[in-house]
Amino acid sequence: MFIIFYGPEGSGKSTQAKLLAEKLNLPYLGSGDLVRHYAEADKGIMGNICRESLSKGYYVADSEMFVLWKQRLKEPDVQSGFIIDGFPRNHTQALFLADKLDKYGHDVDYVFYLVVSEVESIKRLLARGRVNPDGSLNDSPEKIKERLKMYNDQEADVLKFYEKEGFLCKINGEQTIAKIFEDICSRVGIK
Repeated sequence: MFIIFYGPEGSGKSTQAKLLAEKLNLPYLGSGDLVRHYAEADKGIMGNICRESLSKGYYVADSEMFVLWKQRLKEPDVQSGFIIDGFPRNHTQALFLADKLDKYGHDVDYVFYLVVSEVESIKRLLARGRVNPDGSLNDSPEKIKERLKMYNDQEADVLKFYEKEGFLCKINGEQTIAKIFEDICSRVGIK
């Protein structure tokens, strides 16, 4: 199975993606984890780009994300399925991912869109207080609002794309973790 978790930061998509990955025994591919890995392990240009993005609290540009994901999607552990969290963030990235999957003869099975209010997202993000590798705070209220605005500006196009393809499953992300997971498992047809 090839499953994408979509939603604003703080929607709980990482939590749910990890739970489902464990339940289905599929690799969990977190976009943020991928960026943090390159920031820590890569001493070259990509590592510098990722470190700068993390220190400033901004997203990595599409062109660089494509390089990171192209490399990751070639790995043998993801050829029979995976669960992605945090990618794609925009329509261009959705097209890129569809193209890469198509080249390997795969298609997306589900896109779980966790719906939460902006107020709830901000509350959750401030509560977790994420810190960058250099010790600086990643989630200041200003940075959070900027990233949520960027997300909101691009959300409609991504949702339309996956809805048109028939993959989109909207889930109320303001329920308990257990209830959200129950709803997701029900959609996938597992208990």
